[in-house]
Amino acid sequence: MRWLSWAVIALVVLWAAVPSLFTGYDPLAGVPAEKLREPSAAHLFGTDAVGRDLFARVVHGSVQSLSGALVAVGVGLLLGTLLGLVAGSVRGVVDETVMRIMDVLLSVPGLLLALTMIILLGPGTVNVAIAVGVGSVASFARLARAEVVRVRRADYVEAAFGSGGTFAGVLVRHVLPNSLGPVIALSALQFGVAILAISTLGFLGYGAEPPTPEWGLLIAEGRNYLATSWWLTTLPGAVVVAVVLAAGRISKEIR
Repeated sequence: MRWLSWAVIALVVLWAAVPSLFTGYDPLAGVPAEKLREPSAAHLFGTDAVGRDLFARVVHGSVQSLSGALVAVGVGLLLGTLLGLVAGSVRGVVDETVMRIMDVLLSVPGLLLALTMIILLGPGTVNVAIAVGVGSVASFARLARAEVVRVRRADYVEAAFGSGGTFAGVLVRHVLPNSLGPVIALSALQFGVAILAISTLGFLGYGAEPPTPEWGLLIAEGRNYLATSWWLTTLPGAVVVAVVLAAGRISKEIR
């Protein structure tokens, strides 16, 4: 299962990087005479209601989903780790204040928090990614803070302070690098969660605008044909599920 998880992620990354290697169809141009064709050798995932090759749209849509997930994880990782580092190292009033704010963020459902951010920022792939990233800040901050508190008490950190190291220098050289292991593992898990959240928001119409291919939007476009053309929702949905499960498996390995 380990190699399969890495293979799934590697394949999707290649889809995003060099989509022309996997399909020669235009993801935006359709052939009306070819509409709603079942999966076949000519069209691996079939065609949609306007005759566009669905596999080509899934392959080209990986750019939107993966880039959005990377932005979301980057926002959560950077802001959350910074807040956790400050709270865990300074302690006192600063620690209490930051952690209570994080508790408030954790008490709000992630999708509701993301929708609130989208109302402020507006729709679009980048804004959706930022909204999802903000929703993950609290999880990163709490984990980073717990690791910083643990490492901060270690003998080698006290020795670094005793040998004349500055507060900022010891944090950057000793505390932060030795606190990042679990945080990186959470990043891998959050990558899959971000893809699922971005696809959900795309399904609701807050992500990429048609006819831009994006996984959540592809599922939304096929829901009106679910009874007659199952592949329009099932196959893009299966890709999303495979990527999310693979990211979760990789997170466990890193941890």
